Amino acid sequence: MATVTPAPAEAGSAGYLSVFRVREFRAVFAAHLMSVLGLVVAEISLTVLVYRATGSPLMSALTFALGFLPYALGGTLLAGIADRYPARRVLVGCDLVCAAGAAAMAWPGTPVALLLVLRCVLAFVAPLFQGTRNASLADILGAGEAFVLGRSLLRMVAQSAQLVGFGLGGLLLTVLAPRGAVALTAAGFLGSALLLGLGTRARPARAGAPSPGSGPAPLGGLRAGLGAVLGGRRVRALTLLFWLPPVFVVVPEVLLAPYVDGLGAGTVALGLLMCALPAATIAGEVYAGSALTARTRSRIVAPLAAVGLLPLLLFAVRPGVPGVLAALLLAGLAHAYTLGLDQWWVDAVPAELRGRAMTLLSTGMMTLQGVGMALGGLAAEFLPVHAVVTGAGVLGTVVVLVLLAELRAAGPGGGRPRGETGLATK
Repeated sequence: MATVTPAPAEAGSAGYLSVFRVREFRAVFAAHLMSVLGLVVAEISLTVLVYRATGSPLMSALTFALGFLPYALGGTLLAGIADRYPARRVLVGCDLVCAAGAAAMAWPGTPVALLLVLRCVLAFVAPLFQGTRNASLADILGAGEAFVLGRSLLRMVAQSAQLVGFGLGGLLLTVLAPRGAVALTAAGFLGSALLLGLGTRARPARAGAPSPGSGPAPLGGLRAGLGAVLGGRRVRALTLLFWLPPVFVVVPEVLLAPYVDGLGAGTVALGLLMCALPAATIAGEVYAGSALTARTRSRIVAPLAAVGLLPLLLFAVRPGVPGVLAALLLAGLAHAYTLGLDQWWVDAVPAELRGRAMTLLSTGMMTLQGVGMALGGLAAEFLPVHAVVTGAGVLGTVVVLVLLAELRAAGPGGGRPRGETGLATK
């Protein structure tokens, strides 16, 4: 059966509603919602479970950190699978692996060491699942306007989970034991697998089996994926525009607790400020996706990206809670340029490499955010917090301006990834 590509919502009047008219996307969206909320609930439940079992704050923190550490390794080694096998098979397989892992975590008597290993397994397959799902959106919705809106919706669900999921997890733990809450996570992954298996069409793999002499599958997939995201001048600049700004954006978030403590404000103020950036990011994306045309979203990429980190310069004057709130809200709203950047990026990457390229794109974003958090915390050991955040705003703005200049020099074509024809068969 031929793939149906919906007509793009050019005028923005239908906006996000247009993608919900596609039956397959509704299944993908519902599955994404179930799995994301399940992961957030698992994170808080496992943290509590490990702390109760060991009485160690270090082990509790390590449980949370293990949600990030294996991400880069999994995304690197598994990237080739995203294009080598049919997307539905990969997605359902990842969900079943995660469901089995969560069920083993919930099993009474599972030792702490095994809990940590299983947490690593979930994080290890996460980038493959995300990359495959994001690439499959182009098959379901087409690679134009509808793809941008669909990807935006999935991104907003993930961001909203930070605001809702931890509160939901805390509420569940008032009525359920931690293992019971983790069991719900297993059920969520099973539900996601069922939705994807029954609600999406079977499509062939984008790329065939690896050619003779191309090397081991993981190595071949990694080489092809890196060629897709870094092999051409334009796509390399676009990829770095996804990867590098979050390195600087996370700095004020990770340093909010010491900054608010220095102000003498309480936990209510800290909670409000922690919600400001993700809430404003969601609001900016909703506005851009529902009120702006595709042409306008494309036009605002460069100016919004250029000024997106400038609100962090407000920290130079050591603002109080209202000033910090304003800075974070402005920085979050500027993130609306991502929708236009999504379109540029998917247009620049060859279709047959989309799965592994998407996997490496999400892997790089997650990994570099962790690097940004670590570097921000390290800098704050030697410098005042307000100086660190201000420095992040200055340095990040310079980096973005350099990337925008490189993108402009590359031009609309900007050079396709080298070896594109050969890579298509790997």
